[in-house]
Amino acid sequence: MSADTWKQQAAERAIALVEDGMTVGLGTGSTAAKFVDLLGKRVKEGLSVRCVPTSEATRVQAEKLGIPLITLDTQPFLDLTVDGADELDGNLRLIKGGGGALLREKIVATASGRMVVIADHSKRVAKLGKFPLPVEVVQFGLGATRGMIEVLASDAGCEGELTLRTGANGQPVLTDSGNFILDCAFGQIEDPEALDEALRLIPGVVENGLFLGIADAAFIGGPSGIETLERDDGDASE
Repeated sequence: MSADTWKQQAAERAIALVEDGMTVGLGTGSTAAKFVDLLGKRVKEGLSVRCVPTSEATRVQAEKLGIPLITLDTQPFLDLTVDGADELDGNLRLIKGGGGALLREKIVATASGRMVVIADHSKRVAKLGKFPLPVEVVQFGLGATRGMIEVLASDAGCEGELTLRTGANGQPVLTDSGNFILDCAFGQIEDPEALDEALRLIPGVVENGLFLGIADAAFIGGPSGIETLERDDGDASE
């Protein structure tokens, strides 16, 4: 079986959580796209939902599938968000932002009563950090912001190369909100909470890809089937 199959299985487990009348946040990325496809099929079968996409790419996909869309301006609280992750550990701490939608993903996830992660087992790690941490930054003062990230991340025990994300044309990638992304190759992050706190002190940082205390559950597809992680009094248990 392939990673694509495991992603599909995780998405199928998550779609069972969606009930008629729910408001749902739609994630971004290859795994989340499988969930959106499944949701589109259920909408065609008569399921009534209203959804908030976390990116323009997801919005386009959902519109093509006929999924009714709303915004957080009209519906500031959602029942459920289903999204992927670039990494997750046993405490349901995540790294997200590989698809460039970390800001909107975090806004939607924190506006939801429940946030569920779907992923294949390659995303499950003992410690976060093998995947470079995306940090969304404003364009103005990029050099100063990069320098502050290096200094404060080092104080939090993290050092590594910071790379401005560029596209196939060699130009900086712009997020849906018009910002740049720095991919920070810190390696294993021993204290994600300390790093998150440090990055929040930097004015030029819009958001970072550490999702801490946000996910409530995860469905992880792999060779042995679906692994389920659930939050229990602030912790996750298998």
